[in-house]
Amino acid sequence: MTEMTGKVKRITGPIIKADGLDKAGLFDVVEVGEQRLLGEIVRLEKSEALIQIYEDDTGLEIGAPAVSTARPLSVFLGPGLIGTIYDGIQRPLKVLYKKGGPFMSPGVRAEALDMEKRWPFVPDAELTARIIGGNVTAVPGMKLGTVKETESITCTIMAPPDTKGRIVWLAPAGDYTCIDVVARTDEGKEINLAQWWPVRIPRPCAQRLSPDQPLITGSRVIDLFFPLPKGGTAAIPGGFGTGKTMTQHTIAKWCDADVIVYIGCGERGNEMTDVLSEFPRLEDPRTGRTLMERTILIANTSNMPVSAREVSIYTGVTLAEFYRDMGYHVAIMADSTSRWAEALRELSGRMEEMPAEEGFPAYLPTRLAEFYERAGMVRTLGGKKGSVTIIGAVSPPGGDFSEPVTQHTKRFIRCFWALDRELANARHYPAIGWIDSYSEYAEEVKPWWEKISPSWTRIRQEAMELLKKEQRLQEIVRLIGPDALPDGERLILIAAELIKDGFLQQDCFDPMDKFCAPLKQIRLLELIMEFYRRCDSCIRLGAPIYRLNVIRRSDSPEIDSVDSYKGEERRKPIRERLVRLKNEIPNGDEQGFSYFEQDMIKTLETLERSYRNKELL
Repeated sequence: MTEMTGKVKRITGPIIKADGLDKAGLFDVVEVGEQRLLGEIVRLEKSEALIQIYEDDTGLEIGAPAVSTARPLSVFLGPGLIGTIYDGIQRPLKVLYKKGGPFMSPGVRAEALDMEKRWPFVPDAELTARIIGGNVTAVPGMKLGTVKETESITCTIMAPPDTKGRIVWLAPAGDYTCIDVVARTDEGKEINLAQWWPVRIPRPCAQRLSPDQPLITGSRVIDLFFPLPKGGTAAIPGGFGTGKTMTQHTIAKWCDADVIVYIGCGERGNEMTDVLSEFPRLEDPRTGRTLMERTILIANTSNMPVSAREVSIYTGVTLAEFYRDMGYHVAIMADSTSRWAEALRELSGRMEEMPAEEGFPAYLPTRLAEFYERAGMVRTLGGKKGSVTIIGAVSPPGGDFSEPVTQHTKRFIRCFWALDRELANARHYPAIGWIDSYSEYAEEVKPWWEKISPSWTRIRQEAMELLKKEQRLQEIVRLIGPDALPDGERLILIAAELIKDGFLQQDCFDPMDKFCAPLKQIRLLELIMEFYRRCDSCIRLGAPIYRLNVIRRSDSPEIDSVDSYKGEERRKPIRERLVRLKNEIPNGDEQGFSYFEQDMIKTLETLERSYRNKELL
């Protein structure tokens, strides 16, 4: 397309007004000034264009040229994305550092992918045979071939969504660069190894599916209490220091997504440094390789241009959709959407738009919806099943969940993991509060979980009801103390403490507890609830509460000998052993749980029998 040149008329921070761009298109990329700073047209008024600049425009003068490229802001999609850290407009920071030092110099350019590196392209055998036969209609999203991108990820080369006509030529197996042609149609269209796609336009799919497969994170409070499916949307709101970033890092490390896209939009640089330093050293539990071999990082931290922060989440979700179209399950971590919303507020103020609540623009809900609606489980154009899961951190000032970003986010997500400051101060991690949090996906993932254990629904509801009862009792305890309560209600407090300490609290640095498999999660909660039910039965028969606190295996010498998971543990109170099970029995050791369960049930049955006999006498 023909370039169009205008002149800068007004400069207001990262927002400039240029004249002479009357034939340019909305959201066209513009290069401004002698340094050719990248920008994007966000408003058109007759011959004037309002442009937001994605780089530091210090020194830009009135009258400087503004050249429209007549194309929207796009990302380059192809092999080489995995393991790279980009800024908000897909410039690799490693290349920028080599060219301009630790701070990004205005006007410095860097190709999104290595244009000189050659990738081993393997054409699809079935498609090659059909081309020889001379009858191949080009279908958008059809598989042309594959490239081994990393040991964990194979990049599928697909026909672009706008492909028409018939495939008449497919490149043979060999090494190709990203700009090399690997297929041609009879209409003259050439398909390269890597392709461009506009970041603000969602990539199409054949069908949207119901998200019925849970994203297993290894965190018990998430997986069992507030599950998130692959293709779902979740928000993690919390005040400063409550663990939003830590929770996202943990999910990114251990969840069973195939690809992770981590977007640091507006947060501190040291948080991205933690990801960069930790992920290469961590082992992917599924492949045994480094986690960076399935991770893409997008860093637009608080010291980078504010306008690039606004577009960074669109860049990240477009990269995620690219791998979704290959049939992968992709998880996006956006940290944080509050800083992204603050960038919208600043740019809106520079453009002199009418502010809405707390100064945010009136279109804030629309922009949030545009982001979260790009999540989902889909049937791709190529016939595969893939998903994009979005987990956005929200940083409400002072932990106030009534502020606009949190409230609008709740309209578009179905999983809400509210971080509790009291839990964080008590060093209870993850600090996800079980009272304010919720998940609307429980019914969708119910069939999957009930294949693991038919008791999933019942045990989950019973535990959550117990925690709600405990919260109501705590109000009385603060006034008169726990000793004034009847034994049945004191047992509720004890059981709730067992759930909180022995199940919900999790140590991400413990080698055995950092990841908890689904079956282990259910077995832990089943044992705690079984302990509560049998103790409740004993109390109803007259057993004092102190007796249940100290009951141990050795108190019942008359029962049959049962092997214990650890012999020395058998003499400790059952209550204490329940809390420590998560750190002692590894994933997959069903025998260990069975031994403990037999020990516990026979001990409590003996106690119950003794009080029932006393009642009969």
